[in-house]
Amino acid sequence: MSSKRVTFTDVLRVREFRTLWLADAQSAVGDQIGRIALSVLVYERTASAVLTALTYALTFLPALLGGAFLSGLADRLPRRRVMVGADLARTVLFAGMAIPGMPLVVICLFLILAVLAEAPFTAAESALMPSILPEDQYVVGTGLRTITYQVAQLAGFAGGGLAIALIGPRRGLAVDGLTFLLSAGMIMWGVRRRPAAQVDAGPEHTSSFRTGMRLIFTNPRLRVLLGLAWLAGIYVVPEGVAAPYAAKVSHGPTPVGLLMAAMPLGTAIGTYLFVRWVPAERRPTWMGPLGLLAGLPLAACILLPGLPVSLVLWALSGLFFCYQVQVVTEFVRAVPDSQRGQAVGIASSGLLAVQGIGVLVGGWIASAVGVGWSVGGAGLAGMALAALLSVLWAGACRSTPAEPSEVESSETVTAEAVAVEAGSDVSSSEVHRGPWPGSAEPVGETDRPTGGAARHRA
Repeated sequence: MSSKRVTFTDVLRVREFRTLWLADAQSAVGDQIGRIALSVLVYERTASAVLTALTYALTFLPALLGGAFLSGLADRLPRRRVMVGADLARTVLFAGMAIPGMPLVVICLFLILAVLAEAPFTAAESALMPSILPEDQYVVGTGLRTITYQVAQLAGFAGGGLAIALIGPRRGLAVDGLTFLLSAGMIMWGVRRRPAAQVDAGPEHTSSFRTGMRLIFTNPRLRVLLGLAWLAGIYVVPEGVAAPYAAKVSHGPTPVGLLMAAMPLGTAIGTYLFVRWVPAERRPTWMGPLGLLAGLPLAACILLPGLPVSLVLWALSGLFFCYQVQVVTEFVRAVPDSQRGQAVGIASSGLLAVQGIGVLVGGWIASAVGVGWSVGGAGLAGMALAALLSVLWAGACRSTPAEPSEVESSETVTAEAVAVEAGSDVSSSEVHRGPWPGSAEPVGETDRPTGGAARHRA
């Protein structure tokens, strides 16, 4: 690989990545509108804040189960087919939610199914990305997807409510469904067909929840990377208690939105700086230290500083949280391609679980001893765990080989390229067509980055 620094422009020149990035970007905006539309619709129908919150809670368990038990589809079936199928399913489901007079119980059922469909999509996209972007391009591409998702979140905070006021909640749900349809079309025309990752896999490599758990927790590198990713379960606490924290440091509803926007803004800036200026060979060594630094500004919130200082502290925490980009790329590249979808699903499911637990514990501490101790305690706990994980990461790097799947992935990509050039039907398909984009996991890839950067959704 050339010593030339990889830029966002370099990765956007890759048609398949550009297609996925654009598809995810437009659907991320649609999801922000869809979230607000769903809340407004349920509240209009019930006038109940409890039922409105319960509707959001319905997204937690299906996402957890879907990530654990449906992500294996991304290994057993062609990944492009999985993504297109999931997007089309969600198109139908959100269109159904937008039908006038649709019973609330049916809307909730459709929402559960839509969240379930997200898991295989995210796993397939995350597993496919290393085949599209080699080596350092993958890290930079993941950073771009993360930034895009954070910006979409900020746009949702700023303009989602206004959009629903203009078009109404049902049309808002329809718009979200339309973004899934556009995403499916873009992926169909802009991403090349490939065979299923497990087409030649033996029984010992068959993707399942049990084999995925064994793969992750018997590998020291993967265990530490998972721990670094799951630090998000601690660092999500400030967002969970933003409202009571804002009440302590200021007055009125506006500070809540500002505080919740501060961390995504910091993460977007930090991710750009990280992938732009930190040399590729140095990024893995910065994961632990940055994870520790992410907790330091939050620890200062024990003192409940005023709103301006708190905004700066929360933004700084988000800025240092940029290390998650490298965690995602290290994790995905360290998993064999034939099991990548299942491993990503397990990691994403665990992330949902620890975030839910983190918010619950943070809320309990806020009510028991004060919201300052809730946010500050999260920062102190995150720093302690990050320091331990830094030591474990250094030991894991000494005892296990780095990125065992990279050779496999590069050989697979090379074989496919030769087959395509020779005119063979390497993926039981004809020549792919069209351009095109997306996604930030973060996050999703995320997601929710996962990750990702995992994809948001619903």
